[in-house]
Amino acid sequence: MANTSKQANSRPLSPHLSIWKWGPAMLVSILHRVTGDGMAIVGGIVLVWWLYAISAGPDAYATFVNCATSIPGYIVLVGLSWAFFQHMLSGLRHFVLDTGAGYELDTNNRWSAFLPVLGILLTGAFWAIMLVGRV
Repeated sequence: MANTSKQANSRPLSPHLSIWKWGPAMLVSILHRVTGDGMAIVGGIVLVWWLYAISAGPDAYATFVNCATSIPGYIVLVGLSWAFFQHMLSGLRHFVLDTGAGYELDTNNRWSAFLPVLGILLTGAFWAIMLVGRV
């Protein structure tokens, strides 16, 4: 049987981004996925390079340390630590939601809006401790 235009028009439309109202919970959900992928890909590359440098000897390790302590290296490391804290906090949020708590709209939006701020604060505190410990 051929599909007529009347049948095609009576089908429900799938939700699209244009009908959803953006909110903090959507941002945190997207950040959770992005930070997880970023840690897996970028963090994996850095980890493999570090392990290779350790096994290849002092010259290779010195090269790794020089790259990691350069400005671009610090940007990558700070980004990875922010991704870790953001992903961890978002995972804790999901854990609480899995218990059935926190689904009230105001509570969910407040917690979701606070998580990126807390992720930045934890990253700053972590790097302050790391840099003070170096002096």
